[in-house]
Amino acid sequence: MLLCNVIATSVPPLKPQQWPAVTNVGKYQGSGTVNRRETNPPEASAKSRRIVRLAAAAIGMLFFSTAAVQAAAEIIPCDGALQPQQVAQLLFGRNVEDRARVSEADFNGFVVREVSPRFPEGFTVIDAAGQWRDKRRGTIVHEASKIIEIVLPAGEDNRPKIEAIVEAYKLQFQQQSVGLIVAPACVRF
Repeated sequence: MLLCNVIATSVPPLKPQQWPAVTNVGKYQGSGTVNRRETNPPEASAKSRRIVRLAAAAIGMLFFSTAAVQAAAEIIPCDGALQPQQVAQLLFGRNVEDRARVSEADFNGFVVREVSPRFPEGFTVIDAAGQWRDKRRGTIVHEASKIIEIVLPAGEDNRPKIEAIVEAYKLQFQQQSVGLIVAPACVRF
């Protein structure tokens, strides 16, 4: 099972007039009562609405918190001396607007400035050949690529470091995007 990181966003609570409720307003007919739907029941107190909102927020935080998903992603069965970790793969295209290419020297300089200081324990750089669909032109584009694979340090929030690397590459080399894969793995060094 592959687990991915999820970033929860805040959703504004519903206003009291948006909370539908069913109230009993009719006479008995057969085995039930006649009910009517009201949008703002007068008997609903602000306290009960607040409790419902707090409960909904707590449930949302439980299911969508990044920490809960990360903790679940780190729990994978690893045999022997292998340890559960997360691994990030950053996928860098090297074409710049179909004309130039990010050279080896430029890429190596980028790694020295942006990646090494953030992950001094180490990483792997892999030469690759990428392919993607240019939606604007409707064509398949092939380009030289680089993959940086990082076994993420346990117990740290690595997202800001990774995002800084992604944004620096996009800015420096006029890239639309940098691919990112974060997955659980069993590792040994």
